[in-house]
Amino acid sequence: MEHLLGGADELGWIALKALLLYLSAVIGLRFSSRRTLADLSPFDFVAAVAVGAIVGRIPNAHDASYLTGVATLAAVLAGHWCVTRLHASPSVGHLLDPAPRLLVVDAQVRERDLAACGLTRADLHALLRRQGLEDLGEVRFAILEARGQLSVIRRASGRRSMGDLVRPIAASEGWVDPQA
Repeated sequence: MEHLLGGADELGWIALKALLLYLSAVIGLRFSSRRTLADLSPFDFVAAVAVGAIVGRIPNAHDASYLTGVATLAAVLAGHWCVTRLHASPSVGHLLDPAPRLLVVDAQVRERDLAACGLTRADLHALLRRQGLEDLGEVRFAILEARGQLSVIRRASGRRSMGDLVRPIAASEGWVDPQA
C-alpha cells in the first residue's frame, strides 16, 4: 500500500517544497520582464517550460532540496534575463526573432513568402477570417509578425501610399510601393 500512497510523513515536506518553489517562481517572474507572461517568443516559451518543470519536479525529488530548486530557478531566470537584454540589442536581437514578412500585398498573395513561413493558402485564409475579413480584396497588406501573429492593414478609401509602419518591412524585402 505504501507504494501506492507513498510515505505520509513525506507529504507535508513535499507540499511545503512545492509551495516554496511556486512562490519563488512567482517572485522571480514578477521581477523579470513582462515578456515572459505576454506573447511568448521561443526563448520566453523555453523559460516558462523550464520553470514549470522545475516547480513540478523538485518537490517530488528525494535527492533535491528546496535550495537546489531555487538555485535551478535562479539560473534559468538569470539566463532568461540575459537573453531578454540581448534581444533588446539591435546587433543581436535580429538573430532571436525572425523579421516580419509580407504575405499579401494589394490582395495578391506572395506565394514564396507564404511557403518560406511554412504556411499554406488555407492557413492564410483561416488567419484572415479570424481578423474578420470575408474577401482577400479587402487586404492591402498582411504581415506575419515576428511572434507569429498576422497583422492586417485593410484597404483604406483614398489612401494612395504605403504607411510608415509597413514601409520598412516592404523595403527590407525589396518591395517598392508603386504609388509612392
